[in-house]
Amino acid sequence: MTTTSRAVRRAPSPSRRAATPPDPARELLPSAEPVRMLDPTGTPLRTTLTEPDLDQLREMYRRMVVGRRFDAQSTALTKQGKLAVYPSSRGQEACQVGAVLALRDTDWVFPTYRESMALVSRGIDPVEVLTLLRGDWHCGYDPAVRHTAPQCTPLGTQCVHAAGLAYGEAYQGRDTVALAFVGDGATSEGDFHEGVNFAAVFKAPVVFFVQNNKYAISVPISRQTAAPSLAYKGVGYGVPAEQVDGNDPVAVLAVLTRAVAHARAGNGPYLVEAHTYRMEPHTNADDATRYRDGAEVEAWRDRDPIARLETYLRTREVLDDEAVAAIAAEAEAYAADLRTRMHDRPAVDPLSLFDHVYAEPTPQLREQREQVRAELAADREGEH
Repeated sequence: MTTTSRAVRRAPSPSRRAATPPDPARELLPSAEPVRMLDPTGTPLRTTLTEPDLDQLREMYRRMVVGRRFDAQSTALTKQGKLAVYPSSRGQEACQVGAVLALRDTDWVFPTYRESMALVSRGIDPVEVLTLLRGDWHCGYDPAVRHTAPQCTPLGTQCVHAAGLAYGEAYQGRDTVALAFVGDGATSEGDFHEGVNFAAVFKAPVVFFVQNNKYAISVPISRQTAAPSLAYKGVGYGVPAEQVDGNDPVAVLAVLTRAVAHARAGNGPYLVEAHTYRMEPHTNADDATRYRDGAEVEAWRDRDPIARLETYLRTREVLDDEAVAAIAAEAEAYAADLRTRMHDRPAVDPLSLFDHVYAEPTPQLREQREQVRAELAADREGEH
């Protein structure tokens, strides 16, 4: 009788075990905490990021000061009835200006309704910027000339537009980058998903810049997502992401500069979330006291981005009292010019309301137009 010997399987030695494959998601994840290069007092922090040039930071400070004064003047014009509505971006100056400075003039910007400050920072005439909010039927500037899309009121739709334009530019061999401004509320919309997913699949050179100002009108961020932060949404699309202190101007500019370079190099889209705060109500029609208290607002006032950058630039001796006063005077002159020009009411033909609704006016549209024409004629006769 013979016995059959069975080979004894032995566990491989540690040196022969297969190496654990790298986690493909690791390179996509944002930092565990928002990137910060200045603390709230303006003191520099140790970081591995390349600090922007001091001259660029000084220009950022100038545009932030002018932008804040523009924002305050626009809010006042709304109260005077010169604008139909105005969504303030006070408190978000680092995001508004930093995004513009990270781009070339030939790059495209896709703004939301809250980006008026970014648009004037890009050099667009403030009266042209406010034309849409004044109640006109089109934006006041030429998007093709300014490489700036009309301000977008529907949530998230600009993400799809940015992805499509960026893909088209890359397809034609141009190194254009598109930057889409996104509010935290828009990340809950399907258009955000479609835009980011399309850009990822086709490697469109887009930077999706999410300004998380903590509220989608009155809905707090805690009721919008259970993710650690909105930047973590990127990994689901295969898009690298970063989160940054949105009230730290130096960090915002550094992170966005890196994101734009990533997209321009042909590496596809990049998602940046800036943690910031909307100091004013959602618009002039909003009562923010119904959903947030004064203590919360005051806590964020202590993190003011302009004061933070001013302190830092003074310590680096590129800003002094004389320079600060000169920039403040420039901002006042800018606001005064805007105020004067906005008091001139544009001549508007009421019948133009019916132009361009359809290529060929419908019978109903013709009837309505005739009704308005008759009413205007009757009013003129009554004046004589």
